[in-house]
Amino acid sequence: MFSGIVEETGKILKKIFSNGVLRLRIEANKVFEDLKEGDSIAVNGVCLTVEKIEKNSFYVSLSKNTQKETNLGKINIGEKVNLERAIKVGERIGGHILTGHIDFQTPIYQIERHGNTAILKLKIPKEFEKYVVRRGNIGIDGISLTVSEIKNSIISFNLIPYTIENTNLKEKIPGNCVNVEVDIFAKYIEKIVREK
Repeated sequence: MFSGIVEETGKILKKIFSNGVLRLRIEANKVFEDLKEGDSIAVNGVCLTVEKIEKNSFYVSLSKNTQKETNLGKINIGEKVNLERAIKVGERIGGHILTGHIDFQTPIYQIERHGNTAILKLKIPKEFEKYVVRRGNIGIDGISLTVSEIKNSIISFNLIPYTIENTNLKEKIPGNCVNVEVDIFAKYIEKIVREK
């Protein structure tokens, strides 16, 4: 489980394809404090397993399904990714609960820059609109963001300077795809209500 509070941005150093599996080598700094092989780590919001640690980098592998359903499948060498280690029991959760299982990816519809703040807009597929509410939380590339508006299948987020400076949103432009994870609790509630 993750909280959507990005610890740092890493950089893609290498891509290795083998038997349908994509292996990524990612450069980082902060996450190595207690990171070990076998740990879960969120990369752009995708829960992956740390397979190997080498100098200031670590390796993860993506199945065919993960390559297809997330933006990591088409990631470029040199591109920045958001990193977060799994939550420790007993620690504060600054964002909201994220599982690291992506619901869909979508291109950025618009980014309105206003000095050192911005408004991010994304199109959301109709089947996922029911899980999104104004002032609710949603995971975008592993970042816990608050929905400021929903209108005509467009969801908007107000980005503060800290979020822009400390995530890969600083480098994103319209058309770039982001990974989206809707609120897991909304899904559970839907299932309970439907079954009753």
